[in-house]
Amino acid sequence: MTDRLPAVDLPNMVAALRSERTEMLDFTRSLTEGEWRAPSVAAGWSIADIVGHIAATAHNFYAPSLESLRTKDLEASNEGPVERRRSWTRERVMTDYEKSSRRAISLVNAIRRSPAVRLRFSLAELGRYPIGLMIGGALVFDHHTHLRHDMAPALGRPVPASDADRMRAVLTWMTAVLSNQVAQAPVDGLDARIALTLTGPGGGTWWIDEAGVLTPSDGKVAAHISAPALTFPDWGTQRSSWRDSDVTVTGDAQLAARFLDAVNVI
Repeated sequence: MTDRLPAVDLPNMVAALRSERTEMLDFTRSLTEGEWRAPSVAAGWSIADIVGHIAATAHNFYAPSLESLRTKDLEASNEGPVERRRSWTRERVMTDYEKSSRRAISLVNAIRRSPAVRLRFSLAELGRYPIGLMIGGALVFDHHTHLRHDMAPALGRPVPASDADRMRAVLTWMTAVLSNQVAQAPVDGLDARIALTLTGPGGGTWWIDEAGVLTPSDGKVAAHISAPALTFPDWGTQRSSWRDSDVTVTGDAQLAARFLDAVNVI
């Protein structure tokens, strides 16, 4: 679970979120009207829908709706706010995004300097997280993943670059979610630990057992999975198959495959 992982570097999380917000603003301001309304790679969502989704997510962190507080299905609950924004003008969607994302950044920045940093909250079926990680991590992950894997590829535009600090923030959130997911639905055989190494910018090594993700220590693992960090947001969310990605496995290949088939960070 998340308390088995190192303390979150919230200053880096805030900086990463600011960088990703700037990246999103630069990208969306350059779009033609046709590109703004074009389908994204995310099934059923346009480019405009994704911007509206991120704005709604940011808004829910500082002014949560009753729907968001009650939901047990995060992906299903995302549809309502997107649908409501489909009739909005581009200007209104962008104004909403700019305001909501700015307020969310201010909130995380305030939380990291206050006793509230110790509070933990639930996020639908994804489990409980320290509030700074929940807001900052989810939003960095949303910006980074949607922009690079759903928006730019759909328009045939160059994928924006990332860096070690932003990838570290993305991976901090993804491993925290993965930890809770594994603990809630353990993969058969994970009483023998496996290791996950993500190489390149922001990467690192994590151990996974039936109780979730943890920092490596002394001892053996049954299998070792290795992949570039930059590819994890793609296959780790099942946008693509890990089998078609640059993923290598040593040790117990069957155990590693069962685990990899179950990985779906949302």
